Amino acid sequence: MKAIVAVDRNWGIGLKGKLLAQIPADQRFFRETTTGHVVVMGRKTLESFPNGAPLKDRLNIVLTRGGRALPEGVVRAHDIDELKEILSRHEGEEIYCIGGAKVYKELLPMCDECLVTRIDESFEADAYFPNLDEDEEWELVRDGSEEDEQTYFDLVYFFTRYVRKGKR
Repeated sequence: MKAIVAVDRNWGIGLKGKLLAQIPADQRFFRETTTGHVVVMGRKTLESFPNGAPLKDRLNIVLTRGGRALPEGVVRAHDIDELKEILSRHEGEEIYCIGGAKVYKELLPMCDECLVTRIDESFEADAYFPNLDEDEEWELVRDGSEEDEQTYFDLVYFFTRYVRKGKR
C-alpha cells in the first residue's frame, strides 16, 4: 500500500475537515495517480468530497467503525482486520491510503511508500500526517530538489517520495 498526501512544513494536512491548500497540479497528480486503483479512506474524508460522493473510476473503501449509511459503490471496512481481508482480494493492484489523519496513522505500518507533496508554508492545522523525516523506518528517495520546485501563486511546493527502508 502507498500513502498519498499533501503536507505543510509542520506535516499539517487539514483544518476543520478541509485541505490546507488546493493546488491544481497536486490535485491533478492525485487524480492521475489514483484513478483506476483502490483508495482507502476514513468516513470524514469521504464526506469532504463534493456531495460526499465516492471518487470516480476507483474502488473506494471506507474504514469506519460507525454504522452510518455510505453512498452506493463504497465498500465499508469496520476495522483493520476486515480491511486486510477486503484488500487481500485486490492483491497485485495499486492501493492508496488517502486519509484522513487517523486513517493515515493506522495504515502507515501497512505502507511501503508515501507520495508526499511538501508545501513550503506553515498553515494553521488540526490534522497531521506522521513526520517521516523523524521516523527512522522511512527514507526520502526523491527530495523535491530545486529543479523540482513548483509554484502556485505564492505557494512553493515539491513532489517527494519516501520509501520504507529495505523496501526499495
